[in-house]
Amino acid sequence: MKTQAVVFPRANRVELADVTVPEPQADEALVRSIWSWISNGTEGSYLRGERSDGESPSSQARPAPFPIVPGYQRVGEVTWAGPESGVTAGMLVFATMTRVESMAVAAGGHVLHGPVHRNQLWPLPAAPPPEAFAGLVLTQVGFNCGQRPAIQPGDGAVVIGDGLVGQWSAQTLQQRGARVLLLGRHPSRLQRFRLGESDAVANEREGDEVNAVRAWAPEGLAAVVDTVGSVAGLEQLFPLLRHHGHLVSAGYHAVDGRFDIQMLRKREATLHAPSGWSRPRMDTTLEWVRDGRLETLGLVTDRLPAREVATAWERIRTDRDTLGVLLDWRELW
Repeated sequence: MKTQAVVFPRANRVELADVTVPEPQADEALVRSIWSWISNGTEGSYLRGERSDGESPSSQARPAPFPIVPGYQRVGEVTWAGPESGVTAGMLVFATMTRVESMAVAAGGHVLHGPVHRNQLWPLPAAPPPEAFAGLVLTQVGFNCGQRPAIQPGDGAVVIGDGLVGQWSAQTLQQRGARVLLLGRHPSRLQRFRLGESDAVANEREGDEVNAVRAWAPEGLAAVVDTVGSVAGLEQLFPLLRHHGHLVSAGYHAVDGRFDIQMLRKREATLHAPSGWSRPRMDTTLEWVRDGRLETLGLVTDRLPAREVATAWERIRTDRDTLGVLLDWRELW
């Protein structure tokens, strides 16, 4: 079956290309995309040839996979449903990855039309609009980060990184009753974080962030969540962590991920390393987006037709105000 998809044919090259997807099985459904949401960090590292898979850096022994259909999150309409798929034709769903042929990786997300296994399909509620759920995997990563630390109401927590995962980690911690300081580098992104009465933002480029955090939480921190892959950031804030505090590392470290485990013993601290997605977490994240506990559409900065995907990636590369990027597939139906 022929369709179209975003393809990285080689490093730093983005195309909308014709691809082949296999015929659907009984436990799959054909999903025609409405919106897909770019994962700027993960997909960007694949585009630059920095990864051999989701958690491993590329090397001579394990080169970057090209060509590849990137992505893992979209919303669309079921056009055909297998008898064991658990969905019906006409239903709006969130879908992760579609099987594709003749690629270095046999599945991808930014696909116009293709088969998706029942375990990777989530029927959508009537509201909010479908595009609010188009980044559900990445939203779930932030949710997972924010759920890992033990938090009591009023505890102070710092989130490092004002990207999408950082925003959703901070929102999740807020919902759990924490006081949150979002630490980033981009004023326009920091402004998108909705501050509660005791919350704060800090720009790393404007001064001494350690003293800023210390002044904000003189009692110490219950948690530090790193969403950008900065061991140095965790080490810098570790002295402010309370006894029995929690560190969460969700960024991609490549070959620079060494952390001194012995240092954790000084405070009997816990280090969490969340990764990927699971059905239960996805279910709960969908509920939180549905109920308004997690805000997604307020983080969207760009909506472009899928045929302009190269433009989308140029914006991500050059414009630091760019945050949530949606691709609209409807003109290709």
